Amino acid sequence: MSSGTALPSADDLLVLLAVGRTGRFNTAADDLGVNHTTISRRIASLEKSLGGRVLVKAAGGWELTDLGRQALTAAERVEAAVHGLVAEPGRADHLKGVVRVSATDGFSAYIAAPAGALIRSRHPEVSVEIVAITRRASQHRSGLDIEIVVGKPQVHRAEALWLADYTLGLYGARSYLDEHGTPRQVGDLADHSLVYFIDSMLQVDELDLARRLTVSMRESVTSTNVFVHVEATRASAGIGLLPCFMADRHDDLVRVLPGQVEATLAYWLVARPESLRRPEVAAVVGAIRETVESQRDALAGQ
Repeated sequence: MSSGTALPSADDLLVLLAVGRTGRFNTAADDLGVNHTTISRRIASLEKSLGGRVLVKAAGGWELTDLGRQALTAAERVEAAVHGLVAEPGRADHLKGVVRVSATDGFSAYIAAPAGALIRSRHPEVSVEIVAITRRASQHRSGLDIEIVVGKPQVHRAEALWLADYTLGLYGARSYLDEHGTPRQVGDLADHSLVYFIDSMLQVDELDLARRLTVSMRESVTSTNVFVHVEATRASAGIGLLPCFMADRHDDLVRVLPGQVEATLAYWLVARPESLRRPEVAAVVGAIRETVESQRDALAGQ
């Protein structure tokens, strides 16, 4: 930086921190209690003082440039210093803030939600927002701190951490199997209908590969939501290809062809390095891992 150039303002850096974490000016404005115009003005001021762009427009929001990531590191130090000034004596571990998590429907309900409750019991001023969606890892994760996806993701400027394997198996309702018979071999599946994802709307390659285990089956009730799969199977719509950790919770569902027709998939956690450096995000990641570990046998269908 040349002599005479204004140093970046701490306030401007903290605004960049909010935008970098949320990916959106409006959300950052709400978090900081200011308006959108103030956010734009602060970012422009920061870019002027640094002599370059700190943000670029991306799909769904804003992404940090290389200069922006350098500035964000400085912003995190400013934030840590401010928190250190106002921390209560003896409360060095005091955490607060909002952590936004995206995960599949089943993971959201049975892993992320209990992990969120665990966080609230330990850190009452940390809020966990859970967005339930089944998709590939986003290349532009605006507004999200943590993503949980199925299958190893190919991501840039982010870290991908394996969480656990889980098993998909075939299940039928007792009433359905009593009426239509229980398949005893793979060839028998051609006589049955499948409950699974809508093929044309499936965005996850690994879930599409799992469908190939049941190519002889005609489709019955299909949905983008795995809870619909479970309930349609319980209602005798057909045989469902279901996550074992969800289906095994229901006594009226019976596993069909175990060991012959099943798929092992993996949950992965994706987050930007700057998100993982936030203590509240790191705490949520730890709670998710703890919850996964407590349910590892159920996830594996054991």
